[in-house]
Amino acid sequence: MNVLVTGGTGFVGHELVKRLCARDDQVTILTRTPQAARPARAGVTYAGWPVDVARFDAVVNLAGAGVADRRWSAAYKAEIRSSRIDTTRQLVEALARSTTRPRVLVSASAIGWYGDRGEEELTEESPPGTDFLAQLCVDWEAEARRAEALGVRVAIVRIGVVLGRAGGALKQLLPIFRLGLGGPLGSGKAWFPWVHLDDVCSLIVHALDDARARGALNAVSPGIVRNKAFSATLGRVLRRPAILPAPPIALRIVLGEIGSVLTASQRVVPGRPLDLGFPFRFPVLEPALRDLLAAR
Repeated sequence: MNVLVTGGTGFVGHELVKRLCARDDQVTILTRTPQAARPARAGVTYAGWPVDVARFDAVVNLAGAGVADRRWSAAYKAEIRSSRIDTTRQLVEALARSTTRPRVLVSASAIGWYGDRGEEELTEESPPGTDFLAQLCVDWEAEARRAEALGVRVAIVRIGVVLGRAGGALKQLLPIFRLGLGGPLGSGKAWFPWVHLDDVCSLIVHALDDARARGALNAVSPGIVRNKAFSATLGRVLRRPAILPAPPIALRIVLGEIGSVLTASQRVVPGRPLDLGFPFRFPVLEPALRDLLAAR
């Protein structure tokens, strides 16, 4: 398969590209600065805009500025939106201009779609929330779904809290927990919809291959836990205490608006992946953390 990937050098994208190459797919990473990209591995090339989509069998759209990379100023919130929505719009416009089109677009979204929902069980059919991230996801997904009118199968992967060694939440939490200063965020009662990086990439590949994969797919582990249980499990795997809570007001003061996002409760279940028979490799938290933190 010849696959075009946006966001191919990011945390999830880098691992996905390795996965695609391992099965002998040809991968082109779409970047605004292809001349500055690092040397490609076998099977990988780089391209810039405008891109000729006619030569690809599939597109994976992972582009987007990191939501937790910086404090949310008005300017950075605008960058978060434009880096996702504008890129997705450009991709769909390129599809519209082409007489030959890829058969599938797998486009990222996030569980931010649901907002803070307490104890409510959230499936792919649940309505969106009303906060900044929810509206971002609504607009982002709407841009991707415009490709359906062009005869392209569209799968939207709503990604949860990705656990991986090289980035994401775990990389940020490890220094704190290794000092024995970790603990639950807020009351610890909020649901924590985590997923192993390996399973995110596998689900994206599954969505590329399975013609039944259409619409939203919740990329979260079926073994969801509350924040308090996540903190306790991470502490146990690291053999460190994990009892110091971070009060919501402190998170808000230090992190700004994103502090409230970190204490939001989202009881998300992977309904569609399970319906499709997707085999989660890491459905349980402790084995997932032990895999990620094992000496390699």
